[in-house]
Amino acid sequence: MKLELRNVRKSFEERVVLAGINLEVNAGEVVSFIGSSGSGKTTLLRCVNLLEPIDDGAIFLDGDEISSVGRDPNPVRRRIGIVFQSFNLFPHMSVRRNITLALTQVVEKSADEANAIASSLLKRFGLDEKIDAYPDQLSGGQQQRVAIVRALAMSPEVLLLDEITSALDPELVGEVLDVVRELKGSGITMLIATHEMNFAREISDRVCFLASGLVAEQGSPSQIFSDPTDERTKQFLRRVQA
Repeated sequence: MKLELRNVRKSFEERVVLAGINLEVNAGEVVSFIGSSGSGKTTLLRCVNLLEPIDDGAIFLDGDEISSVGRDPNPVRRRIGIVFQSFNLFPHMSVRRNITLALTQVVEKSADEANAIASSLLKRFGLDEKIDAYPDQLSGGQQQRVAIVRALAMSPEVLLLDEITSALDPELVGEVLDVVRELKGSGITMLIATHEMNFAREISDRVCFLASGLVAEQGSPSQIFSDPTDERTKQFLRRVQA
């Protein structure tokens, strides 16, 4: 599996958010995107998942242009899952139903198969006792872990994580990041938009710093955080690590 972005551009009215993103991501690679608010991290992930149509350029998955006009996004989204910062669980559905809904209605798994997948994943991430609970009965950290499980239930090749800890109280951040650490060992490809610099340093194979709608600098975590070359990267890291 190879994900490739070629000169991807996206604007909202007069505001240019992505000004020509070029990026290649290999199977099993974990790439983190860092940068100031408004630098395009979330928009980039939403474009990859086809939640936002791009204005120019192209996105390829295994050489197939998934961003072409008129492309049905649903088969693509089965291969590229996304987890949002605000959880986006259905409040009127149990944890079980939140996870099994797409399995039964989109992938057409039987109810027994879907339940088995949900139970297995919830047990894997320490949530098996919450399978019949509702979102408002869970902590924020538990809700976010359920959201990750829901995305994983579809067996995606790529998982997009959009600031998944930003809506959580500080004491709940660790339990969600532990899930991502476990996933790294499973070989799934992950693209992570994050403001957690220490976590990006620890989890990533590569870190991309976004500025002015471009990948201003990219490299290994040790290079980006210890020896950045772009002045904008240096300034950003000085601010967030002060």
